[in-house]
Amino acid sequence: MSSDRKQVLPTRIQDEMKESYLDYAMSVIVSRALPDVRDGLKPVHRRILYSMKGLGLYHDRPFKKSASVVGEVLGKYHPHGDVAVYDALTRMVQDFSLRYPLIDGQGNFGSVDGDAAAAYRYTEVRLKETAEAMLEDIDKDTVTWTPNFDGKLKEPAFLPSKFPNLLVNGTSGIAVGMTTNVPPHNLSEVIDALCALINNPDLKDVASYIKGPDFPTGGEIVGIKGIRDAYESGRGKIVIRGKVNFEERKGDRKAICITEIPYQVNKALLVEKIALLAKERKIEGISEIRDESSRKGIRIVIELKKDANEDVILNNLFKHTSLRTVYGIILLVLQDGVPKLLSLRELLVAFLNHRYDVVKKRTNFDLRNAEERAHILEGLKIALHDIDKVVNIIRGAKSHAAAMEDLKKEFNLTDKQVQAILDMRLRRLVSLEREKIDEDYLSTIKLIEKLKRILASREEIMKVVKEELLELKRKFGDERRTTIIEKEAKEFDLKDLIPDEPVVITMTEKGYIKRLQVDAYKTQLRGGKGVSGVNLAKEDAATSVYLASNHKTLLFLTDTGKCYSLKAYDIPEAERTARGKPIRSLLPIPQDAKIVSCLPLIDFNDNLFVVTKLGIVKKMPLTYFKSLRRTGIIAAKLRPNDSISDVHTIHKGEDIILISGKGKAVRFSEADVRSMGRTASGVIGMRLRAGDEITGVITFSKNGRDLLLVSEDGHGKRVDISKFRRMRRAAHGVICMKGKVAGATLVDDESKIIIITKSGQTIGLHTKNIRKMGRQARGVRLINLKEGDKVVGIARVF
Repeated sequence: MSSDRKQVLPTRIQDEMKESYLDYAMSVIVSRALPDVRDGLKPVHRRILYSMKGLGLYHDRPFKKSASVVGEVLGKYHPHGDVAVYDALTRMVQDFSLRYPLIDGQGNFGSVDGDAAAAYRYTEVRLKETAEAMLEDIDKDTVTWTPNFDGKLKEPAFLPSKFPNLLVNGTSGIAVGMTTNVPPHNLSEVIDALCALINNPDLKDVASYIKGPDFPTGGEIVGIKGIRDAYESGRGKIVIRGKVNFEERKGDRKAICITEIPYQVNKALLVEKIALLAKERKIEGISEIRDESSRKGIRIVIELKKDANEDVILNNLFKHTSLRTVYGIILLVLQDGVPKLLSLRELLVAFLNHRYDVVKKRTNFDLRNAEERAHILEGLKIALHDIDKVVNIIRGAKSHAAAMEDLKKEFNLTDKQVQAILDMRLRRLVSLEREKIDEDYLSTIKLIEKLKRILASREEIMKVVKEELLELKRKFGDERRTTIIEKEAKEFDLKDLIPDEPVVITMTEKGYIKRLQVDAYKTQLRGGKGVSGVNLAKEDAATSVYLASNHKTLLFLTDTGKCYSLKAYDIPEAERTARGKPIRSLLPIPQDAKIVSCLPLIDFNDNLFVVTKLGIVKKMPLTYFKSLRRTGIIAAKLRPNDSISDVHTIHKGEDIILISGKGKAVRFSEADVRSMGRTASGVIGMRLRAGDEITGVITFSKNGRDLLLVSEDGHGKRVDISKFRRMRRAAHGVICMKGKVAGATLVDDESKIIIITKSGQTIGLHTKNIRKMGRQARGVRLINLKEGDKVVGIARVF
């Protein structure tokens, strides 16, 4: 076998895949995604800044095309695409991405609305002073140099970074199996903490100097627990909200003005989301949205309708939009080439150790140069002291080498000193030049003494570090932009703002619904005309009235047997004479269906009792409806030509009375109806004559109260519940009232009821003014109806 023939070694594929994947993962972690703890930069950002320094793009020099910078970085240092380089460069320009931008840009570099930057052939850049502070002293043996991708050039493994970039500008990145998310901070606070650590290396409470993150877009941080967790352990979550204020408008109207938004939130998408929520009526009370932002700052104006609750709307904005976001802090960085999760104190200590090393190396570099300079000046001084002899030796020498040897022997000089003498120009022989050399020598000796004093102890080096940090603070320090509210963040719930008071829910035939206070219906004497309850269109009519409380969950059943849920406070509150809002703007009800019943829920451990107009009844657990999806679920499978009449909650051992429109009633026990599934059609509860239908459903646990019956022509009466004996389910029932029954409810002498008519007239009555009568009596007049009007529903208030 030939000796140069390659040897093939067998290996398991799983081992090879594991090794290759680990190599790839470490390459991503070290060379792409995670920042170095010393300068807070990823390789691509470091290469951009170093390349710009090489191009001489300082803050006081002219701008240069971004394409030149991208090409320089790609050609010399970065083995990836131009898009990656330009995206990284763009972010270092954006003042809404970095708290203290590192690059000064000219042209379109994107916006807070998510607009992309212009192509790199159109934009121009140069370094900012903050970036120059990071590059300062890089040529003084302060950093480690590594080969570039082809080994022909050297690039810095990190920057000297006088500027504490990692904490003040933050960074984010996703590696393989790990991620980092360091928020930006205020430079003045970070430097105060660094100086405090220099003064007292044993200081533990560095967080007392750094209040929390300070985002370039401002906003508010709600709660300090997440900040403490992140600073102590390296991980934590903070809640960020936009800053808002209320402005008064004419006509008792108000507007919500958003002046600051959370960090990394797209303003255009935020405005679009608010507009969509207002259009879909998920947030009620918004009349107009305008984005009035300019170069002066962000200003989003949300005009509110008259009598809109601004607190409710604001809390809905926080709950449903990115005006309130959660920012996860992960202080994961590369330390000595290894990814580590560090606390705030450890990050600060790592930066100070880095600056100690840089200042020490820089001082040693300056000391070597100063000593070399002093050595040369000493030789020049000797030569100038006896310049005639020096000139004669040079004139008499046959060659340059001979002159050097003669000068070295005559004056006991070194090669460097002799070379400096030979290179000296004649103009330095004048007296002023000789004095300058003496002064230069003295200042160099003083510099050497100063540098040696600095290198003598760590304390002296740290004094220099502190002085440089304080100079940065004087130059770049500013006030905080992000406000910190110490109150812990919590989930926003409208019920915290809306009192749990009894309310009346009314609905119309066309599906309009409204919520209003019980006090809106004043109690009158029996036989009155009532008051206008709703301003109805000619083709519309009131159909039902229900009593609930603001915090109750309401179940809405359609005539097709489908069930939806809604909180009572989600129904817009309206004036007594207002028509209300379409129920389809609150619930996704099909156009061919309509709401026929509304049920306030108290306990999901109860059973739901469904009754259809044809007398079919069904009992099922309410737990089926505990977590309703927005699209609703089937509550009952209806028989042909049937629809839902009413629903109630029912307890074990209770009785039910079904009342038909033609004045028949049947009473039976709930035990006669077995529990069924959601899609079951039910069993017969009451047998009806042709043309009759169920108009009232009563559930109760014992006798002692009265059954109040109201007819369509406005008559009503109270009947002792004991006059209705218990029968078997599916009976025809007994007579309960003469006339067409519009509704029924249980009452006593202390009760109050509300009656609503088809035209929207309403009247509130105390039931103590309504006489008790027999089952076959017509009753007494409760409301004086207009011609063509009729009663369509009643509700007991208490």
